[in-house]
Amino acid sequence: MSAPERIPPRGVTATELLTRGELTVRGRIREASNVVLLCEAALDGETVSCVYKPVAGERPLWDFPDGDLARREVAAYEVARATGWDLVPPTVLRDGPYGEGMCQLWIDPPESGTDGEQPPELLALLDTEEPGPGWKAVGFAEVGEGRTALLVHADDLRLRRLAVLDAVINNADRKGGHLLPAPGGRLYGIDHGVTFHTENKLRTLLWGWAGEPLTGELTGVLTALHKDLAGGPLAARLGELLTGAEVAATGRRVEALLAAGRHPEPGGDWPAIPWPPV
Repeated sequence: MSAPERIPPRGVTATELLTRGELTVRGRIREASNVVLLCEAALDGETVSCVYKPVAGERPLWDFPDGDLARREVAAYEVARATGWDLVPPTVLRDGPYGEGMCQLWIDPPESGTDGEQPPELLALLDTEEPGPGWKAVGFAEVGEGRTALLVHADDLRLRRLAVLDAVINNADRKGGHLLPAPGGRLYGIDHGVTFHTENKLRTLLWGWAGEPLTGELTGVLTALHKDLAGGPLAARLGELLTGAEVAATGRRVEALLAAGRHPEPGGDWPAIPWPPV
């Protein structure tokens, strides 16, 4: 389902359901690297599907502290909510059947239209040298038997906003599988556990705007974020989830984006594209 502010008919918000609802585990998503459980959250006669990632099921990483990936996921949602773009499903930190963890609203894919039409593609591999209209080039990828193809993503405002959000939260793992189209033409990004590092670790498939000037809308949102991170409600909320150094680094990233006035470009000391990319 999509992530509306209120779930009819009784007006219970998605966040309230996720925070206070009784969690019932319905299954496990086996493809995930950490423990990811599909659950239902029930409160006051309302029920929603959700994803629950217990801290106890997190695998240690060499470059991130143990046991705090769930908090980073919630912090990413808080920043996304502050932008007003609604790019991350409602996400909370709570106790569950296996202890503290992240709980996020499940997003159903959009249904095909009556004529069988599918939602527009967001990523593609093209057997060309140039991306063509409607696409932004990421780079060339090996596709087997010594052949390469041009990896592209859609020239889509939703993706452009997500690229800016990733730069702010320092997302080290923006894969294609983390992009979820939703009903009503909405788009969500998920899996934000490896974010907010104090060192530059931005790895993403959304490099198509690298070096291009930020639009007025993007600059306006970043300006508001900068103010909110300088002692505003967002800074206080992030302070409950991240270290002081990580909150400060987030503010510096926003300052750097505003000073440059451009989308960031890949650096040379960290792989620019996550592996596997999808």
